[in-house]
Amino acid sequence: MTAADTKQRIRTYLTKFFPGHELAEDDDIFSLGFVSSMFALQLVNFVEHEFSIVVENEDMELDNFRSIRGLHGLVERKQATPA
Repeated sequence: MTAADTKQRIRTYLTKFFPGHELAEDDDIFSLGFVSSMFALQLVNFVEHEFSIVVENEDMELDNFRSIRGLHGLVERKQATPA
């Protein structure tokens, strides 16, 4: 899977929850008011299942989840790390 594929899968998921808003790669979904605590948990669940990774406590930094770019970086780092 390419970086563009990963970003598109993330964008497609997020767009379902933010209809009418075209998310840029660096848009902060938290500061835009799109994310509740419940959605934050859904986001963790999505990346774990969609990309077959495990999000651990040390990964739970806001910068990893606030944008498409941040989520992509998290996925790339986790997929590059041997299980």
